[in-house]
Parts: sequence; structure tokens; C-alpha cells
Amino acid sequence: MGNDADRYRRYLDGDDNGIVEIIDIYHEGLTFYLNSIVDNICVAEELMQETFVRLAVKKPRFNGKIYFKTWLYSIAKHCALDYLRKSSKMADFPIDEAFQMSDEEDIERQYLKEEQKIELHRAMRRLKPEYAQVLYLMYFEDFNTAEIARIMKKSKRQIGDLLYRAKKTLKSELEKEGFVYEEY
Repeated sequence: MGNDADRYRRYLDGDDNGIVEIIDIYHEGLTFYLNSIVDNICVAEELMQETFVRLAVKKPRFNGKIYFKTWLYSIAKHCALDYLRKSSKMADFPIDEAFQMSDEEDIERQYLKEEQKIELHRAMRRLKPEYAQVLYLMYFEDFNTAEIARIMKKSKRQIGDLLYRAKKTLKSELEKEGFVYEEY
């Protein structure tokens, strides 16, 4: 099922570079996905690391029936759910601290883009957790509905309905704050 599955097989066959490549590819996206579940970027980073530790230590079997990325994100989701079950206390870490403004020629335009991202993430944090998850998986990680259904353990129809309600709710949240999308 593609290069990532081959990288994992290489790792299982003794080539440590395979797991290093997988970590390089997925660590950032996985962290932001996990943050959509636990709502704490520091914990999300720890859970991302735990996900890769599980791959490295337990070496779960990948059967190739689904995409490797879908399989990996399912493992990460289980790590997050285990954490939530064990933890009753969650600390807040503002998502806007995760975004750093870059030094480009048009600072004002970059600033506005960053502010829009921050407002989008704030609005997503106000959504029900499963709304935030489905939106994140669809639009930030480019999963299709079948892959999201597998990760979230729902039917494709349920994901379609969930996605519709999540977009409608997100739009409403953004409009409450006076958010206006401007294309650059």
C-alpha cells in the first residue's frame, strides 16, 4: 500500500531508517490531530511520541488492507483515548502559541493569515470534540470519508452527516466572532 508501508516493513526487517523516515513524515500532522482530541499541545506531543514508541517496541502487524496513514492515525487515536481514560485533569495550552510568525516581505499579510489560522483553531476548540476531529482529519490531513470512518469507528454515512454538522457549526462559530475570510 505505498512507500510508508514499505518503510514500516523495512523497519520490521531490521532497517531502523524505515521508522525514522515514518517519524519524519508524520510527527507534525499526528501531533495536531492528537491535539484535536486532547486539547493540549504538550500532551499531544507526548502522545505522538508514545504512538511511535508503540510502533518501535510492540511492532504491531500492518496487514495492508487500509492505507498506512489511516492505520497509524488509528493507533494514535487509541493512545489519546487511553490517556483521556487515565487522566481526569487537562491543562490548557493555547493553540495560537503553536504558530510562529515568519519573517517575510509582507509582514502585514502574513500577520493577517496567522490571525485567521488562530481564530479558526480557536473556533474549532469550541466545537464538540468529534466535530473538531472530523474537520481536522478531512481538511488538515486530507483523509477521505472512508479513512475517517475507519479511524473514528463510524460508518461513511455517519462521517458525512458529522462533517455536514461540523462545518455548519464551525461556520456559525466563526460568524459569531465576525470572522471574514479574505483570499490572498
